[in-house]
Amino acid sequence: MNWSGQDFSGAWSEAPAPSHAMRALEGRLGIRLLDRTTRSLSPTSAGEQLLLRLRPALASVEDMLAELDQARDRPMGRVRINAHRPAAVHVVLPRLATLAQRYPEVTVEPVINDGLVDIVAERFDCGVRHAGGLQGDMIPVRISEPMELVFAAAPAYLASHGVPATPDDLGAHRCISCRHTSSGALHRWDFVRDGEMFGRAVPETFITNDVDLMRGAALSGLGIVCLLRLQAAPYLGAGSLAQVLPGWAPVLAANHLYYPSRRQPGAAFRAFLEVMQA
Repeated sequence: MNWSGQDFSGAWSEAPAPSHAMRALEGRLGIRLLDRTTRSLSPTSAGEQLLLRLRPALASVEDMLAELDQARDRPMGRVRINAHRPAAVHVVLPRLATLAQRYPEVTVEPVINDGLVDIVAERFDCGVRHAGGLQGDMIPVRISEPMELVFAAAPAYLASHGVPATPDDLGAHRCISCRHTSSGALHRWDFVRDGEMFGRAVPETFITNDVDLMRGAALSGLGIVCLLRLQAAPYLGAGSLAQVLPGWAPVLAANHLYYPSRRQPGAAFRAFLEVMQA
């Protein structure tokens, strides 16, 4: 439970009992605290003022509940994680079977988001990002090795368009690009040579926000794609994709799990953290 960063907009949309309690409070005070539509809830100015005053008390209650939670014989409860997709798929997910085996009463809710998120305000227990993209006032825990990128294309595409020898050659090629859902920005293509990283503008002939579509477009011969080696490895091994520009692809920093330094971790989160660090 995390009330300190509570957002009224979705808190009672599917919870009848708290919704009835809120209506009762509004009737008692004679003040509307929530603006309601058929699809959403949002706080009125009076509701926002009330929430600001209540947050310290709610945070204190949460800390007390966390202390009681640590007294359990077996960890139980829900852990909400905000992670970028590669970390969720290739780092967090492979370890969840161990978590389920050791701590079957712990529920995990990973939420995919490639942007930077205020995990406290959004009621997450932790986030996962590359080093350098972590929020301040957080405890970071490294949970992966650095992740290698690779440039690749279908052999049929390369037979038709030629094989680029340097990043400058990409100006004559079709490139498959990623648009980040959170920011709307296109992912920049970076390259590395002699330890120096630099960017190059590339033709954006296919753009999507989904890595499976990016990989599928490359397999279909639509152009050159930049993927994690983990995402491309099976297709490189099978010969349906071929690596291009070897030695030019950068390596992404290691993934770190991070969580608030001022909050007492509950038993479920400590069990999750134990498995992520293994």
